[in-house]
Parts: sequence; structure tokens; C-alpha cells
Amino acid sequence: MEKHPAVYILTNRREGTLYTGVTSNLPSRIAQHRDDLVPGFTRRYKLHRLVWFEQHDSMDEAIRREKQIKRWRRSWKIDLIETENPTWRDLYDVLF
Repeated sequence: MEKHPAVYILTNRREGTLYTGVTSNLPSRIAQHRDDLVPGFTRRYKLHRLVWFEQHDSMDEAIRREKQIKRWRRSWKIDLIETENPTWRDLYDVLF
């Protein structure tokens, strides 16, 4: 199975709760979040809307980027989202 490492940000609404994650299979992982199959934070806060993602060449690179973004201030994450997705639309459909 070919891997496509990616970092992503989920939310429940515009400027709502944010979650940053990393995966090797973005469509599958987002489907798991949307179906509440991932226990913990994303299920508790109903974080189903994919508002930002970035693909990487290696999993190590994606993990480094995820850790970097997780250390950021909330306002920086919002700026990152709004630069590429100013309306905070759900990007799940563009994955297919």
C-alpha cells in the first residue's frame, strides 16, 4: 500500500475548536473522524470538518510539521487556514 503522508486540521465550525493531526492515508483517516471511530478529543468535540491539509514526501517530514503547528498560537493556525480556505469550507470532498 502506497502512503501519502499529510498534516491536517479539523474543526466543528468556523473558528471553533481546532485539532491538528498527521496520517499516512488522509481520506481514510478523515472518514474515521467523521464516523466518530477515533476515540478522544475529536469525537468528544465533534470535529468532523477538514479545513486545512498539507501533503508531504515522507512521514518524518509530516510529523515534524505537525509538531511545529501544534506548538503554534491559535491565531497562527487560524491565519494558516484562512490563507487557503477563507470560508472554512469542508475540504473532505476534494480528497476524492
